Amino acid sequence: MTGPLVPFREFVLKVHSRCDLACDHCYVYEHADQSWRTRPRTISDEVIFQTAQRLAEHASAHALPSVSVILHGGEPLLAGPARLRRVCEALTSALEGVAELDLRIHTNGTQLSPRYLDLFDAFGVRVGISLDGDRAANDRHRRYADGRSSHPLVLKAVELLRQERYRHLDLGLLCTVDIRNDPHAVLDALVELEPPLIDFLLPHATWDQPPLRPDGSPTAYADWLLAVFDRWEERGRPAPVRMFSSVFSTLGGGPSLTESLGLAPTDLVVVETDGRLEQVDSLKSAYEGAAATGFDVFGHTFDEVAAHPGVRARQLGLAGVGETCRRCPVVRSCGGGLYTHRYDPTGPAGAFDNPSVYCADLEALVRGIEARTADSLVAPAVTDPAELAAAQQDLTRTLLAQLNADIGRRGGEEWATAWELASAVEESEEGARGLDEVLALPYTRSWLLHALELVHEGRGAARAARRLPAYLAAAVVRAGLDLPVRVTFSDGRLFLPGLGEARVGGAGERGTALVRGMGDGFVVRREGAGAAGTDVVRLREATPVWRPLRRAAAPGQAPEPGPGPVSASVPGPLPGLVLDDLDPFRDCFPTPAVPALDDRAAAGLAARIDEAWAVIGSKAPGRVREMAGFLTTLTPLTGLGPTECSVGRHGRGALGIPVDGGPEELASGLLRGFRRAELRALRDVTDLYAADGSWDHRMPWQEEPVPFSRLLSDTYERIALGAFGSRWLEGVPEALDALEGAAELTVHGKRVLDLMRKEI
Repeated sequence: MTGPLVPFREFVLKVHSRCDLACDHCYVYEHADQSWRTRPRTISDEVIFQTAQRLAEHASAHALPSVSVILHGGEPLLAGPARLRRVCEALTSALEGVAELDLRIHTNGTQLSPRYLDLFDAFGVRVGISLDGDRAANDRHRRYADGRSSHPLVLKAVELLRQERYRHLDLGLLCTVDIRNDPHAVLDALVELEPPLIDFLLPHATWDQPPLRPDGSPTAYADWLLAVFDRWEERGRPAPVRMFSSVFSTLGGGPSLTESLGLAPTDLVVVETDGRLEQVDSLKSAYEGAAATGFDVFGHTFDEVAAHPGVRARQLGLAGVGETCRRCPVVRSCGGGLYTHRYDPTGPAGAFDNPSVYCADLEALVRGIEARTADSLVAPAVTDPAELAAAQQDLTRTLLAQLNADIGRRGGEEWATAWELASAVEESEEGARGLDEVLALPYTRSWLLHALELVHEGRGAARAARRLPAYLAAAVVRAGLDLPVRVTFSDGRLFLPGLGEARVGGAGERGTALVRGMGDGFVVRREGAGAAGTDVVRLREATPVWRPLRRAAAPGQAPEPGPGPVSASVPGPLPGLVLDDLDPFRDCFPTPAVPALDDRAAAGLAARIDEAWAVIGSKAPGRVREMAGFLTTLTPLTGLGPTECSVGRHGRGALGIPVDGGPEELASGLLRGFRRAELRALRDVTDLYAADGSWDHRMPWQEEPVPFSRLLSDTYERIALGAFGSRWLEGVPEALDALEGAAELTVHGKRVLDLMRKEI
C-alpha cells in the first residue's frame, strides 16, 4: 500500500460485549463473525489504563488537536456506572494537556437513567440512541429475546435526554433502514422527537449475503431513502440527516460526512473488551476474523494498526476503490459505498475490490438528490456576474479580517491604530464606498495573501501594518474625506492603490506623510525634519509631484480625447481600464511586470488596446460586453508572447498583457486571458470540480492526458476563441461530453458546463 500513514482520530472502545436486546439485524451477534462469544463481558482496569496510555501516545506523536472516543458494545450501559466512570476518568487524565477529548456513547437506550446521564454530564459524554422509527418499524428487529418490544423504553430514554439539563448531551438518533417499513412514518416518528441529528444506516450486507429486496428492485433502498428525502423536504428539513448532508457536501465539492459514503480515508480503530485491536466493526458481517489485526493494546501501538494492510486499504481514497467505481461519475459522493458492503469472496479482482452490493442504490440516491436540489445548491456567482463580484469582495474582506485577527494575536500597536482608522473611514457612506472600491482593486488581494504568508512565518506584522494606511488613504481620497491618514513612504515615493504615485522626497528617502481627501484631489504633507510644505494634488493632473495611473478605454468605450493620462473626478469609481505599471503588488504573475512605462510607450500600448477592442467587437460583440463588466486592470508584463495574456494571484479583474505585438494578436490574447481570469474568479469562490489530478483525461486536440482542470480551462477558452475561426471549436463537443462524464464535476461545475453548451 502506498501513501502516508493516516493517524486514527476516532476510537471505538468496547466496554461491554453482551446486549440486553436480541436485534436480528445486529452485525455483532447475528452475522458471520462470532468472536464475541470468547470476549470478556466487561472491559478490565488493565485494558482501560493501557488503552488510555496508547491513545495519549498516538495523539502526542501526531500532534492531534482532538480525538473522539466512542463507548460501545454490545450494550455499553451494561458495564454499569462505576465501570463507565473508571473509563471516563482514565481517558480524561491521560489526554489532559495532550489533546481535546470528545467522548461519546452509542446505546439502545433501554438502560438509560438520570444516574448515567449525570455521570455523562460530568465528563461531557454525548449520547446517541438507536431507534428504527415508529413502534411498528422498531419492533420489526429491536426486540428482547422473549419477543417483547423495546420501543417504550427507548422513547423514555429519548425523552429523558431531551430534558433541558441533558439536552446538550444529545447526539441524535441512529436508524437502520428496512425497506418494508413505511418511509414517511419512520421519518415522522424520528422528527417528532426533535433530535439534533438523524443517521440512516443501510443494513449490513455483502455480495455473499445480499440485502433483502422483496420486489427484486436493484434500487429499492434508494427509492425508500428518496421517499424519506421528499418527506424531509416537504416538512422543511426539520432535523439534519447525515446521509443527505454528506451528499450535499460532495455534490458541491466538499468532503463526505459519514464513513458509509465518500472517499475520505478511514481514521477509526476498535478496541475490544480484551484489549485486542480491530478494524471497523462492520467487517464482522463479511466473515469470521475479517476485522482482526493480530494486535492488542499491550504489545502494539496504534501506529502499527494504522499500517495494517486492511486498514491501509480503507485509507487510500480513490485508489482504494475498484476500477468500475473509479470510472463512475458519482464515486466522489458514494465512495464505492461502505468497505464491508463490497465483500465478494468470488470477486475476480479480490474480496473487497468490487462495487458495493448497494451500488445501484447509491448511484440512484446521489442522482436523485442532485436532480431535486441542484438549482438550490448552485452558487449564485456561477450564473450572475454581480453575485460573482460580490463573492469576490466578500473573499477579500474575509482575508482582511483574517489578517487583522492574526496580527492582533501577535500584538502590533501600529496595526491597531490603522484598524481603528478603517472603522472611522467606514462611518460615512462616502468612506464606506471608497473603502469598498479600494478592496475591489485586484492587487489588494495580492497584498493580503503576501501579508498573511509573512505573518504566518512570524516576520510580517510590521510590514503589513505599514501597508494598510496606504489603502485607507486611497479610500479617503476617493471619498473626498477631510480625514488625515499617516502613510509610510520609501524611496521618496508614496503609492496610493488604484490612483497613482506621489513624490514626497528624494531617491532613497523614507518617512511618513499625511494625506487628506479634498474634492477632486488630495493634500499631502511630508512629516519630520527637513519636510517641505504641503502639496495640493489634482487626480487628473500629472505634475512633478503626482503621477496618476494611466488609463485606457474599456471594452466598448471610446478613448477620452485630449493629451495626458485619462482619469476622472471623484467620488465614484474611475472609468476605463487602469494600466497599472506602478503598484508594488502587481508583480504577482508567473512572469515579471515591466518597470514604469514612459509616456510614449504607454500611449502606444493604450492605442493598441483600443484597436484590440475593436477587433473583438467586430468578431464577438457579446464578448465585449462581458469583458467590460469584468476587466478593471491591465498590467504590462515581460516574457509574454504577442498572443499571450496572464492570470496571476490577485483579485477579480486584472490581466497581465504583453508589451509587443499587433492589435489582432492582442485581441486574441485578451479574449483568452479574460476567459481564464473569469474561470479563476469562479474557482476562487466556488468548487467547480474536486479531486483534481486523481483521473487523467484526453483532450481531442492533443495526445497527452491532462487533469480535469486543464481540460475544463482549455475547453472554456476555445469556446470563446471560436470567434477567431472555427478551427478553435474542433473537438469541443467531444471535450464537453468528457467533462460531463467526469467524476470531478460538482453541481456548480455542471451549471458552468450547461452554460458552455449554450454558448456553442
